[in-house]
Amino acid sequence: MEKLPARTGWLWVKEGFALFRKQPFEMSTLFLSYMFLMLAIGIVPLLGQILPLVLVPVFSMAFMQACVQIEQDKKVFPNLLLTGFQSPALRSLLLLGVLYLLAAVIAIAASALVDGGVLWDLMSGQKELDEQTVRQSNLTLAMIFSAAVYTPAAMGFWYAAPLIMWQNMSVGKAMFYSFFAVQRSGKAFLTYGLAWILIGVLLPAIASSIIAMLFARAAAVMVVLLPLTLMLTVVMYCSFYPTYTHIFGRPQQPPAA
Repeated sequence: MEKLPARTGWLWVKEGFALFRKQPFEMSTLFLSYMFLMLAIGIVPLLGQILPLVLVPVFSMAFMQACVQIEQDKKVFPNLLLTGFQSPALRSLLLLGVLYLLAAVIAIAASALVDGGVLWDLMSGQKELDEQTVRQSNLTLAMIFSAAVYTPAAMGFWYAAPLIMWQNMSVGKAMFYSFFAVQRSGKAFLTYGLAWILIGVLLPAIASSIIAMLFARAAAVMVVLLPLTLMLTVVMYCSFYPTYTHIFGRPQQPPAA
């Protein structure tokens, strides 16, 4: 594991854009296929609320494998979404997904210490978000506290899926290595996070504000904002791959699609 300087975080973002530019249509199609599949799964009663989170590690490897394909000048197709399901590591990836779910539940439940359970009620659908609810509760502070509680788990999850699938690690070992890899390169991850706040949040907000002032039509804002948001989201998914390769190297024998 390499200990990386802060500027590496910006390099990850640049490499994400570089990967996207090589196959923008193909990567966008892969992402839209993933979103439609998640919407279809979400229709299933009860399981529709759980499965999307449990399957995150499995589907995340589709995008990691897509980046490998791009580096090898191979075309990316939507059938890459099956990459994780075809892997011998599927059971471990699903176990990792269950841990994702448990960590999220614990983090949201912990927010009750701050707001008396308002965030939990909102996330579980027991209460609707309205102005009065926001005004009478510490909802913002609860969300910050919940994110802080989830952060150690997120550090353990960040590299766990590729380490499980590409380096045949157990779930526990993969999370251990992932946690300390992120901890050792904390400055790079801080730069990476700030860069995506700037590019993925502030940039679309500024663009939509300018368009709204020029055209004064909601439709005009959506025409620009939706494609921009889609592109930046896909680029962000592409940037996950260099965060892995800069620390653990490129996969020696990536699984066939």
